[in-house]
Amino acid sequence: MRRGTFVRWGVPIAAAAVIGAAIGAGPVIAAVSGEPTLPERSAEQLLADAAAATAKDQGMRPMSGTVQQTASLGLPALPATGGDTGPLSLLSGTHEVKVWYGGENKIRVAMPTHLNETNLIYNGDQSWYWDSAANTATRLRIKADTGERPGLPTPQPTDVTPQQAAQRLLAQVDEHTAVRVINNAEVAGRPVYQLVLAPKAGASLVQEVRIALDGETYMPLQVQLYAKGSAEPAYQVGFTQVTFTPPAPENFTFTPPAGAKVKEATIGEENIGQKAEERAEHAADMAGKAKMVGDGWTTVAVVPFSLSDLQAQAAGQDGQAGQDGRGTQANALLDSVLKSATPVNGTWGSGKLIRTKLLTALLTDDGRLLAGAVTPEELVRVAGTQ
Repeated sequence: MRRGTFVRWGVPIAAAAVIGAAIGAGPVIAAVSGEPTLPERSAEQLLADAAAATAKDQGMRPMSGTVQQTASLGLPALPATGGDTGPLSLLSGTHEVKVWYGGENKIRVAMPTHLNETNLIYNGDQSWYWDSAANTATRLRIKADTGERPGLPTPQPTDVTPQQAAQRLLAQVDEHTAVRVINNAEVAGRPVYQLVLAPKAGASLVQEVRIALDGETYMPLQVQLYAKGSAEPAYQVGFTQVTFTPPAPENFTFTPPAGAKVKEATIGEENIGQKAEERAEHAADMAGKAKMVGDGWTTVAVVPFSLSDLQAQAAGQDGQAGQDGRGTQANALLDSVLKSATPVNGTWGSGKLIRTKLLTALLTDDGRLLAGAVTPEELVRVAGTQ
C-alpha cells in the first residue's frame, strides 16, 4: 500500500535516481562561491551534515509544509484522458503535495488535484484514505496473517519530499564529481547552503545538480537537476513552505463527512497494493539483469529488452489498461516516444534512439535496452562495445 499510495512520487524520484546511479563514492573537489550569509562550511562538512539528515534511521523532527515538483524533461505531451493523478502526470508540469509529520505514528499526506484532494492519514492504529472526488473514505487495515504489526505500514515524509532524491545523490558522490558550495541562497523563506554537484565527464547530459540544505537542520529543502544548455532545471522538487514545529493534533484526526461513502480495506486482500508490488518485483528483476558499463556520470545500463513486454507494462500502469485513462495514457506516451525515436545503426546492428533532456535510451533490434544520462554519441559507442 505504501508503494501504491506514493507511486505518483516514485516517478520524479526515479528521475533523480537515474542521475544518482551514475555516481559512485570517494573523494570530492570543492570550491566556494557567493557572499556568505550562513557560517562557512566546506563541501566535506556539508556532505556529512546532509548524510546525517537524510539517513534512513534518522528520526525526523516534527514539521509540516508544501512540496512542489516540476518536470520539463522534453517528453511528448501526454494525451488528455481525464485522469490527472497517475504517475505519468508527474513527467511534466507542476504538482504539489502537502505533508504533516508529528512523529512516527502521526503522518498525513494530501495531494490536491484541481478542485479535489486525496488524503492519507496515519494516526497510530487509525488509518484513512480520503478521496474527495469520489466522496469516499476508506479505513485501512492489514491482513492478520501477514505478520505485520497492526495498522498501516508507516509512510515517511521522505517518500514525498526532497530528502529521498537528495539521499540517493549524496550517497554516491565520487571522484567523477566536482562539488562547490553556495551559501547565500534561500528556499521556502529559509537560508540554505547549496551543494552544487557537477560531472567532470563531457559526455554527460547533466550540467549540475543543486541540493539546498536548510541552514539550521541541514535537511534537504530542494533538489534541482539542470541539463546541459538549459538555464532552468529540467526537474526539481522542493518545499515552497515549511515549518519545523509540531503540527496541530487535528491534522491527524479524520471523520468521514456527512454523506460520504465509507469503505473498509485490508492490505493483503482484494488486490490492495498488488499492482504496486508486481511493478516493484518487475523493476527488481530488471535491475538484477542490468549490466553497468562505464564510470561515474557516464555509466550506461544495458538490460535485455522486449518491446512487447514494455507495452504490456504500459498497459498495466496503475491498474488495468484504460482504468481512469492511465493504461491508455501510458501506451499513448510510449507510442509517441517510439514515433519520435531516431533510427540508428552501426557495426553493432540497428535500433531506435530516444533522447530527453536528462536521459538517452537506445532500443536495439537484437533485444537490448541501453540507457544513461549521456549523449547519443556516447550511447551508440557503448552499444558497439557490448
